[in-house]
Amino acid sequence: MIDIRLKVFYQVATHLSFTKASQALFISQPAISKHIQELEKEYNVRLFERLGSHIQLTKAGRLMLDHAHKILKDYQKLSNDMNALLQHPSGELRIGASTTISQYIVPELIAGFHRQFPHIRITMLSGNSRKIEAALAHDKIDIGMVEGSIRQPQFKYTPFMDDELVGIVRHNHPFIQAESITLDALKTTPVVIREFGSGTLDVIQQALKQQGISLSDLNIEMHFGTTEGIKHYVEHSDSLGIVSIRSVNKDIYANIFRLIEIEGIDINRRLMLVEKQGENSEQARQFKQFITSGYKS
Repeated sequence: MIDIRLKVFYQVATHLSFTKASQALFISQPAISKHIQELEKEYNVRLFERLGSHIQLTKAGRLMLDHAHKILKDYQKLSNDMNALLQHPSGELRIGASTTISQYIVPELIAGFHRQFPHIRITMLSGNSRKIEAALAHDKIDIGMVEGSIRQPQFKYTPFMDDELVGIVRHNHPFIQAESITLDALKTTPVVIREFGSGTLDVIQQALKQQGISLSDLNIEMHFGTTEGIKHYVEHSDSLGIVSIRSVNKDIYANIFRLIEIEGIDINRRLMLVEKQGENSEQARQFKQFITSGYKS
């Protein structure tokens, strides 16, 4: 069994927070501090510098983090290989998903994956597509699910689902009565869209660019960090929102929103699994196979 103190150190070192390490490991904060103190005493070094309410790694701490990362990775592989002998895949899978995917797509997918692989423990990180790719680059997640059209060369992208972005207004919008809007009219209509760094916004920008339109040509009323934020705002305003069709299917039937076609553009996209180039964990490979098995391009 691997030394719990190493796991504690790794969590504190990667989060640079005793509190976040405590939450991640479900261990009390005093216990976290005790494990760190024991490591420091054993090696007669200081692993962290305390700077007021913040901490940072010392030279010894950075050296230990390099070794801890390798040791924990090897231990996880050992655990995977031993469980594979019994054909009971287990271990931990850290998934990151962009906001729209994590809200409207991932819960159903993970529920199905968990039924098939009940011994694999799943943790979820949510954020916009750029944040998910940054988390993958820094080994905070094993595999990501993103929406954007921008591709980073150090990652491998695999499509797993098709999606469409649509315009919506509240059902009793006083000015937009038609079922469509021209690109010229779109420029003067108050628009609510996702924040910079969002994969959804990347796709919108690309679709507009093909028609010779930039974001600065639009009358952008608000940027929101979540699709739910856009929906709630549109429901109580005279603006037009652009969101995934998957996020409003039920709301359309409930007569909360109306779909508005934006003439001249179709904003279709592929949702992507993103992983580091090269070897990946057994759990991530199982998840990738499960998610992509039914996809047809």
